[in-house]
Amino acid sequence: MPERSTTLPDDLRADVQTLWDYHNMHHELRPADVGIGLGSHDLGVATFTAELFHAGMCPLIVFTGANAPTTIERFPRGEAVHYREHALELGVPDNAILVEPEARNTGDNITLTRALLESREIKVRSVVLVSRPYQQRRAYATCKKLWPEVDVICASRPLPLDEYIESIGDVDRVINMLAGDTQRITVYAERGFAIPQAVPNDIANAYSNLTKAGFTERLI
Repeated sequence: MPERSTTLPDDLRADVQTLWDYHNMHHELRPADVGIGLGSHDLGVATFTAELFHAGMCPLIVFTGANAPTTIERFPRGEAVHYREHALELGVPDNAILVEPEARNTGDNITLTRALLESREIKVRSVVLVSRPYQQRRAYATCKKLWPEVDVICASRPLPLDEYIESIGDVDRVINMLAGDTQRITVYAERGFAIPQAVPNDIANAYSNLTKAGFTERLI
């Protein structure tokens, strides 16, 4: 299997950085009732959720996620299960973690987590959604659609773009994911899965440039 590149090509950098900055909601971190780690291929989500717990930002964690085609090899027992195990290794106590192992998309993450918390009679007024950096905007729009009464804070492991690509180990995967999440901002709002979000011209142009360059693997 050929080695995957972690170097962002110079001719793509401006467009990739534009989309990277767009998807970061730039929310100010503050304490919330629950930290929700959204399952994905990125174990850094679990790392940062654990860090937020230790920092006193959330007394309870829910890890949510089954598997997607991009995660089945890395997390064969399911995203949420592996996230929980990682958080335990980082010192989060078992009684501070709930696992929702069935979600297969972001809408499921929200609705099934909400149902789990309600079944435990846990009252939730605020949540911090911890996700991949480029999933923040979509997670926010989805949560505001499906759980509108809760106060939503979005957060991700605070890595610069190049360090994040290095942590994932595959620049093409990151760019494909960025393009896919950008498309979903519009498509999911049109389908009623999320609230509408503005897509400025520079974002639309960067998305168009990257898809024309062949980064279409994660498009719907």
